[in-house]
Amino acid sequence: MAKKVVASLQKGGGKNHTKVIKMVKSPKTGAYMFKEEIVLNEKVQEWMKS
Repeated sequence: MAKKVVASLQKGGGKNHTKVIKMVKSPKTGAYMFKEEIVLNEKVQEWMKS
């Protein structure tokens, strides 16, 4: 599925977007989860801090 997302972003105006993935620890279970989102290139560092 990720390949389709990346391929569709390269067509049109998607060159200024990045798919970011961050590992987050669940407060309830203590297990690690992955949080994925597509953000603007300028906002990547800001998104990683949150």
